[in-house]
Amino acid sequence: MDSKQRVHMNQGQGGTSYARNSSIQSAEQNRMKPLIEVAIADLCSNSNTLLPRKMVIADLGCSSGPNAVTLVSIAVEAIHNHFLQFQQPPPEVCVLLNDLPDNDFNMVAKSLVVLHQTDEPVCVTGIVPGSFYERLFPSGSLHLVCSSNSLHWLSQAPEDLRLNHISAYDINEHVRRERLLVVAEAYARQFRKDFTLFLELRAKELVPKGRMVVSLAGRRSDQLVNEISHVWGTEVEILGIMASEGVIDKAKFGSFYVPAYGPSAKELRLIIEEEGSFSITEMRVHDPTSGMDSTLLTPNRIANGLRAAFEPIIVQHFGSSGEVMDEFVRTAEKHFNLQRSSQVKHTQSPRVMLVASLTKA
Repeated sequence: MDSKQRVHMNQGQGGTSYARNSSIQSAEQNRMKPLIEVAIADLCSNSNTLLPRKMVIADLGCSSGPNAVTLVSIAVEAIHNHFLQFQQPPPEVCVLLNDLPDNDFNMVAKSLVVLHQTDEPVCVTGIVPGSFYERLFPSGSLHLVCSSNSLHWLSQAPEDLRLNHISAYDINEHVRRERLLVVAEAYARQFRKDFTLFLELRAKELVPKGRMVVSLAGRRSDQLVNEISHVWGTEVEILGIMASEGVIDKAKFGSFYVPAYGPSAKELRLIIEEEGSFSITEMRVHDPTSGMDSTLLTPNRIANGLRAAFEPIIVQHFGSSGEVMDEFVRTAEKHFNLQRSSQVKHTQSPRVMLVASLTKA
């Protein structure tokens, strides 16, 4: 299972595309705006007497559609406003967008046109395909790295689960509960390994005192086994229903691993501190749906959002047809409607978004 080849959102602009089903991700990017603006102000003030003449900004895991240029657009606008405040001409800005090679870069290239429509600051753009778990840029070349809704994706699913044929999610509830700690710890180890590598690589690519502002899906509790808090939990639960009903193959379901993990805030902070390349300027935790328009959070909207994000890896593993993915949406809608109509009072969602603003030490 090579996640580098298969992890990408649904392409194009059709009804099931990520471009048409990414409202929650868009809301998360808007929440990152004040942190990006502060990071830009700090970068522009680092030189004390001389304002920078050029700045390089990279978005890692940009995906495609309207969200692809949001973070870098926020940064470019912040640069313009900062220099306008000091009545100085803005620096030349280079904007670089990264994602895995299977991403819809045709749409990304069209989105970049927006950044060329203003004369100030002068903006040069580029696309960098590849994994952010590899070196992507020259040493000491980046001023700001942004990433939204991407770093919970792993370089691969945990090898020890796959090699020992331990299912990440078993249809049998008793077996699933028995294996929960083993599965959770395997995913936690893989995330620690991957995120540590990510920090090491970005530290090499950033200028001294360079900044990172990143967000990723996480979990509310520090405990691994007291809740179903995997970022893929709902999606795989729906597939489990489909497997039990014979819609998809049970044997294939048993060998299905989503290469994603959501840490707690404490867990993320500890990894950053132990790796040592960055100091934490600020860290925030919030509900991903807080403040959103309720019309964007209907069962149908949420189900189609899941399809946009997970269809490529589901299709690659199960060889699923469009009809099966239509059934995925129908099953998901039933699942969410049952949750809404349940008389049981629901506690807070175990899943949260983590946002970290970091400064290269």
